[in-house]
Amino acid sequence: MQLKGAGITPFSRQADGRKVLRSSIREFLCSEAMFHLGIPTTRAGTCVTSDSKVVRDIFYDGNPKNERCTVVLRIASTFIRFGSFEIFKPPDEYTGRKGPSVNRNDIRIQMLDYVISTFYPEIQEAYSDNTIQRNAAFFKEITKRTARLVAEWQCVGFCHGVLNTDNMSIVGLTIDYGPFGFMDRYDPEHICNGSDNTGRYAYNKQPEICKWNLGKLAEALVPELPLEISQLILEEEYDAEFEKHYLQKMRKKLGLIQLELEEDSKLVSELLETMHLTAGDFTNIFYLLSSFSVDIDPSKFEDFLEELTSQCASVEELKIVFKPQMDPRQLSMMLMLAQSNPQLFALIGTKAGINKELERIEQLSKLQQLTADDLLSRNKGHWKEWLEKYRVRLQKETESVGNADAWNTERVKVMNSNNPKYILRNYIAQNAIEAAENGDFSEVRNVLKLLEHPFQEAEGLQEVKEDAEEEGATAAAAVCSQETRSRQPYCSKPPLWASELCVT
Repeated sequence: MQLKGAGITPFSRQADGRKVLRSSIREFLCSEAMFHLGIPTTRAGTCVTSDSKVVRDIFYDGNPKNERCTVVLRIASTFIRFGSFEIFKPPDEYTGRKGPSVNRNDIRIQMLDYVISTFYPEIQEAYSDNTIQRNAAFFKEITKRTARLVAEWQCVGFCHGVLNTDNMSIVGLTIDYGPFGFMDRYDPEHICNGSDNTGRYAYNKQPEICKWNLGKLAEALVPELPLEISQLILEEEYDAEFEKHYLQKMRKKLGLIQLELEEDSKLVSELLETMHLTAGDFTNIFYLLSSFSVDIDPSKFEDFLEELTSQCASVEELKIVFKPQMDPRQLSMMLMLAQSNPQLFALIGTKAGINKELERIEQLSKLQQLTADDLLSRNKGHWKEWLEKYRVRLQKETESVGNADAWNTERVKVMNSNNPKYILRNYIAQNAIEAAENGDFSEVRNVLKLLEHPFQEAEGLQEVKEDAEEEGATAAAAVCSQETRSRQPYCSKPPLWASELCVT
């Protein structure tokens, strides 16, 4: 058990060791949400707030505010991380920085013995007479666990936000919930952390960065595990395990329960590309696909297509998505600087960032000419094309079974137990935070109940408060927009104002 936010400890750095209500509610709800989604995670036992205040500059923009001190009780088998082993790091050849326990291999041995004997007892027992083989087996296992974990994240659209070595669990759990976010509109380059300016921890970078972190763990285990052994394990095991687990999970999400075909990977890729082209809601589109059938009649197909495209972003939403983030004069200056003084430019910007801004301007210009009918027609065309491929693939399933009705019942059951109806979207967490900051914790409890049953209808649960009590409500800590917020069911596509939320 760990009290996060309890104040300064012997291990605190320069800060006050306090956690605030806003971030505590997010961690409390998300760790429980992940557990009920079946994803390995730390748990949250309690969330306790107080009248004590600390000052936080939420967006690092010179606008600090007082926030209530809060403590979260976190529970896990261990909170040891990859970074725990970097205390032995030798001096960096460029910066001279080193770990506080450099040259203390005796402590590294003790830590390895403790971790393996306590959390990997089967490996300890199997290799008790050969330390190198034991350590290699341990590294292989944590490599595979990490690969499976990030595959699970990708399949529910979860972005961690800060995947450094200190936020990687030595037993393969999701740990340290900070500026995380579940994707709404599918975007492979989605960045959930508003302060991740370079996109290091973007959604599509998560598998790569977790592998990189395993490489850093491998370096930290030398000499107890020679690097040539650990690097070979990493190259042989990580990508293969990730791809295998990811595809297995995606087959379940698509109801491909009878056959495992090579073409399935392409079908998944084309689905995600269609989602991207149409700015489709990641969670809701997967959830809807269980109501699509091989022999759907034309009239019902049109109804299904209508429902599917209703989960795609509107012209208004897309205008918010592609709204330029730089002042035109700033962009002009950056473009000139990139040409005239590349070294100075590298200190204050990146080519990728400039290209992204230019893309926003171009897309916004196109949107000015696009009508809602044009967008709908285009989206329907994309989805018709993919659904025909999906129908053909489902047809192959039916041809391989004796009882098509029994197969379809099982298919829907598998899909509905792998495609959540409820996830902790940022705007849902924000509604709970705003209410709690005004002294009403009922919304936190209400959201928690929904997240405890992510795959079910909210029978008997009050999903949202219908009476709009938010007029004049105090602005919450992590909000970039101050529009009036109308309530809607938490399983629906997010409201327009949700696109303006920013978490750092």
